[in-house]
Amino acid sequence: MASSPTLPISNPQSESQPPIATPAFRAFLSRLNATIRHGLSQRRPWSELIDRSSFSRPDTLSEAASRVRKNFSYFRVNYVSLIALSLALSLLTHPFSLLMLLALLAAWVFLYLFRPADQPLVIGGRTFSDRETLGILVVSTIVVIFLTTVGSLLISAMLVGLLIVCTHGAFRVPEDLFLDEQDPANTGFLSFLGGAASSAAAAAAPVVARV
Repeated sequence: MASSPTLPISNPQSESQPPIATPAFRAFLSRLNATIRHGLSQRRPWSELIDRSSFSRPDTLSEAASRVRKNFSYFRVNYVSLIALSLALSLLTHPFSLLMLLALLAAWVFLYLFRPADQPLVIGGRTFSDRETLGILVVSTIVVIFLTTVGSLLISAMLVGLLIVCTHGAFRVPEDLFLDEQDPANTGFLSFLGGAASSAAAAAAPVVARV
């Protein structure tokens, strides 16, 4: 006796679940990767940064401030990289703070910024509106940053990075550097910060508009 043909069985519940990597999230990651590559391509050679023959003590405080301004205009990508390295090393030496920041970032990304508009947030059988989700995330961010050791760790790492940058900028003689005063201030790594922020705002606009 011939068996009847098997009909394909589909799972409506699984089909209704969109992938975590939404098109907006993929576009944001692509833009972020492109802006990071573009920013790093603007950095100066590290050998030029640590040229020992170009260091001397400034005579006055105003001269030191002028050197810091000129050196930052020339080495801005390298300086931002040094500050980022200081933050990264501080977080790597404190794994618990790093995990808390990653969890907080993941919560913002997947629970609010790139969550599909047609899917409400449901936790423990309770449905949370967009305003409630935003409020919970804001309170969680305040608690993590200001009421734990994460905030003090980030501030101390930032201060260490700024101290290194200012010290180098004050003692590095900028006379041998080619400084183009016509370059806009938002080039290099600063354009990466602006580009990434604008991408995040554009990708999150449909979600924010529904609040």
